[in-house]
Amino acid sequence: MKKLFSFFVGAICLVSHISFAQENNSMLWEVSGNGLQQPSYVQGTFHMMCAKDFQMKQKTIDALGKVKRLVLELNYTDPTEMAAVQKMMQSDQKLSEKLSADEATELNEVLKSYGVTLQAVNNYSPQALYSFIGQKATPCPQTEIKMYEIELLTLAAKSGKTFGGLEKVADQTDALGKSYDLKEIIRQLKAGDEYAILSESMIKAFNEENLIALDELLKDERFMNKEQEDLMLNKRNIDWVSKKMPAMMEKESVLFAVGGGHLLGKEGVLNLLKEKGYTIKPVR
Repeated sequence: MKKLFSFFVGAICLVSHISFAQENNSMLWEVSGNGLQQPSYVQGTFHMMCAKDFQMKQKTIDALGKVKRLVLELNYTDPTEMAAVQKMMQSDQKLSEKLSADEATELNEVLKSYGVTLQAVNNYSPQALYSFIGQKATPCPQTEIKMYEIELLTLAAKSGKTFGGLEKVADQTDALGKSYDLKEIIRQLKAGDEYAILSESMIKAFNEENLIALDELLKDERFMNKEQEDLMLNKRNIDWVSKKMPAMMEKESVLFAVGGGHLLGKEGVLNLLKEKGYTIKPVR
């Protein structure tokens, strides 16, 4: 269950280019102007990877040192939110009750490739079931899994930073549930080996700060169609930039750390901030 919890958090944290980003690939961006007294930063993250692949750039550590607050998609320091993650993993209705007999048999066969059976996970929610994909995308023991946000939190705690979140667990699980129903999740689970290949390419792009390549990989239509992109990324980006990020930045300097898939696009965080009048600059 502990391992599934890690994969679940990574999964729900899950995911057209703009010219200034095409010319300035970076995972870290400075946000200034528009009345701000001090700059804030937006850091694109890769939620979960094996320790052998994990890197955190010195410039990110330096940016964290300059701000007063670290804000993630979720506030991992809030015990209420972490309890909500645990609760969302369970369902009152069994998975098998939502499927025909043939569909349940098919799911059981698919789950065998993940080392479990339908009977063992029958009380899981569809969102928790989706998190099994992380086992293919992160093929290492739990002790060797690194979560970028948790590493940032650890550094921030050592220097006395305060913490916040851009949304609640309920917001993320709602977006995931609307994007991927149970039958779609089964289809995605069947593509687990493709996810493993995709993950290798994404990690390479992330570590090389090739934001354009990472964005294209994250939005591969085999795994995320346009409707799912709108629900999982665009609508959440609009909510963050229109309602939450400006107020936080006006109050104090912030390092926002969000999944790399949220950065680019017409409705990506960077372009939305630019449209609101902020100056967006890549940090080298």
